Amino acid sequence: MSAVSLKVSQRGFIPIKGSRAPVRRARGDASACAANDKAASVTQRNVISRRPLITLPLAGAALTGASGRANADPSEFASDAAMAVLERRGDIAFTEDEWKAKLEPFTYKVLRKEATERPFSSELNKEKRTGTFVCAGCGTPLFDSSTKYDSGTGWPSFYDPLPGAVMEVPDFSIMFMPRSEVRCKACQGHLGHVFEDGPPPTGLRYCMNGAAMKFEPKSA
Repeated sequence: MSAVSLKVSQRGFIPIKGSRAPVRRARGDASACAANDKAASVTQRNVISRRPLITLPLAGAALTGASGRANADPSEFASDAAMAVLERRGDIAFTEDEWKAKLEPFTYKVLRKEATERPFSSELNKEKRTGTFVCAGCGTPLFDSSTKYDSGTGWPSFYDPLPGAVMEVPDFSIMFMPRSEVRCKACQGHLGHVFEDGPPPTGLRYCMNGAAMKFEPKSA
């Protein structure tokens, strides 16, 4: 049975074997993952660290091939980690009804259904105070204000998240335009996307939905 191999890093980027989507390498010590890199046959760009290789089978093949098989190979089925990513289940989790009750309607659409706000519509795009941008869903600190800059796009933009705050997942929702979705690692809420046209020192542009975040000013 054919399977699609995925690798999850601490920042969460999941390169798909054979995909043409941009890929990233973990920041820090990459030597511990050299064997996984060779097996996956992909070139990674800097990210923080890596987690073990996980395997996600093609859904139809898994359902068909598993039928009537008493000794199915466990490696042919998605791991708990892969399913958690696919189902947007983080360490902080609620039912869909609980998320709807907890969040403002449009914030729910952005965080849980990947909606995108109109450019220049968020007050956070103009926020210039010193402080921290946190997830509107779970309150996890995401970006320090020192990494925010004016990208001219109309969305709050940053060149680096706080360590371990976000994860990146391949997004193929637009045909022929693969992107990297950015999620809050704690609750798996959709924040926006990351692009490789940002300023130094990272060269990255974390293009975020203001509706997915709240700003907490630094105490005097």
